[in-house]
Amino acid sequence: MISQVLLVLAILGLNRVGQVNSHAETGNWNCDLQSEIRLQAPFMPGIITLDGRVEDWENVDGFEFSLLPALNPDSDEVYKGETMTVKAVHDGNEVFFMLQIGGNYAYSKGENNKCPSVALMFQIGENASYYRMGGCSEEPEKCSNKTCRSHEVDIMHFSIGNAIPGRLYGGNLIDNSAGNGGDRFGHLVDAYAWNPHCRYLDGLGPSGNNSRAQNDWKGVWWHSSLAIHSGFVEEDNPYSLQGHKGTYYFEFSRPLRTMDCLQQDVQFTIGKRSNASVSFWYPEDGKPWHGSGHYIIGCDWVPMDFLSGSPNPLDDQQNSPWSAATAFSLLFSVVAFCLSVFVGHRASQSRDVQFTPVNNL
Repeated sequence: MISQVLLVLAILGLNRVGQVNSHAETGNWNCDLQSEIRLQAPFMPGIITLDGRVEDWENVDGFEFSLLPALNPDSDEVYKGETMTVKAVHDGNEVFFMLQIGGNYAYSKGENNKCPSVALMFQIGENASYYRMGGCSEEPEKCSNKTCRSHEVDIMHFSIGNAIPGRLYGGNLIDNSAGNGGDRFGHLVDAYAWNPHCRYLDGLGPSGNNSRAQNDWKGVWWHSSLAIHSGFVEEDNPYSLQGHKGTYYFEFSRPLRTMDCLQQDVQFTIGKRSNASVSFWYPEDGKPWHGSGHYIIGCDWVPMDFLSGSPNPLDDQQNSPWSAATAFSLLFSVVAFCLSVFVGHRASQSRDVQFTPVNNL
């Protein structure tokens, strides 16, 4: 019906030295996104640890999405595993994401397309559309930060084929020193795009490399079938039994504001709204997935609000023992003050008693 590459379709081909190949696109795009779909990142400091274990997300509200085929989001052929739950919080400095997706355990070391993979995409430029990954109409040989200005999208992509569960990947000293958004250890990369044919790691592009870029993301993966212990090492591969029923968890973090000066990172602002989307790849029936064979949470941008302060101050007051104690103390103080005023007033209104010397009694 439609043969488009959406979101991060061929991002898996991103490398550290140049542009990736892409496939042809034809057809028209139809989208019917439900208006109530949205994400929220409340202010909840000091509760999240990036370790793949998600118990610390228990009290964070999220949104549950059906996963739709990217090439035909109107189809009934949703991901046959389960829905995807997306949660987010911020602490005033960093934003944290958690993705939860049902799926039997699948891992093949060194083969990314035989392992699950996820990507986040955000609007940067004011004219950047979800459709066609920014929507710049230029051909690959004509894409540039001038011809495609205002069509920039920010992409984080995590392929776990070389990533140990429970270990952090993403920005690291070696790749950041090279001035790009790569990750040679776990392939959790920081990229940008103007359209599906023009996608690059941060710091790389048609005009050459720029050493001022870096990978601002960190992330980790986990599966519910994995045994909890002090930590996995590479020799523990494949870490769990293939096909074991369970749930995948992905956690990510990034500063709200980065030092990007190349228009390659989205900048989040507390109290403001951004636009986001999420993609998921899975080797169904043991078959390797391909770039366009992924699932998406919606056929257009999903609004994401970065909330300031408490998500519900009224609830905090009701649930806070300190607030209750403070209110009781204040009431007690008011009552005591009123009593003291009353006693003093009565004393001032009483008649004087005549003094009678003792010797006159």
